[in-house]
Amino acid sequence: MATNVRSNTAEGFEPSRLLDGTGWAILRELQENARISFSELGRRVSLTPPAVADRVRRMEEAGLILGYRAQVATDRIGYPIAAFVRMRARGERGCAILGEFVKELPEVVEANRVTGEDSYIMRVVVRSVEHLQDLIDRLMPYGETVTALTLSSPVTHRVLGEPQERAEEEEDPAGRVTA
Repeated sequence: MATNVRSNTAEGFEPSRLLDGTGWAILRELQENARISFSELGRRVSLTPPAVADRVRRMEEAGLILGYRAQVATDRIGYPIAAFVRMRARGERGCAILGEFVKELPEVVEANRVTGEDSYIMRVVVRSVEHLQDLIDRLMPYGETVTALTLSSPVTHRVLGEPQERAEEEEDPAGRVTA
């Protein structure tokens, strides 16, 4: 997966200062289409191309924008089966060991350490049911697995906007929301 990731330890860029109305508009536009030109992005958020490029750079350096990715149709590139695998790790160090192990598995496209009875929930893609069985067999030494095949995905991507409770707090003296 092609990703351009920059350091999120930039000094001097307070994330909250970058998330004014224009900052949120930039984030919405980039989440919709990360390939948008600075010229078009600037037009949509009422900034010049150099100003919007600088704003995006500062948002990257502040760790607000972590990277840019191509979203691929896994079924069209040879992985027609998607599933979620829940795992309960074994032993005291099981979570750490399992976490390191799944980083090396190409079938695991997302892995999240979670609370509750499970240790991890992973999204996986495979070529066939046999391939899924092989993956589960490789995972089983690290803990118990529960697998659910994905039938459909009504939400695959959501553009995140400003949290509503924050927007309600930022009212101007006339009582209008400024977001």
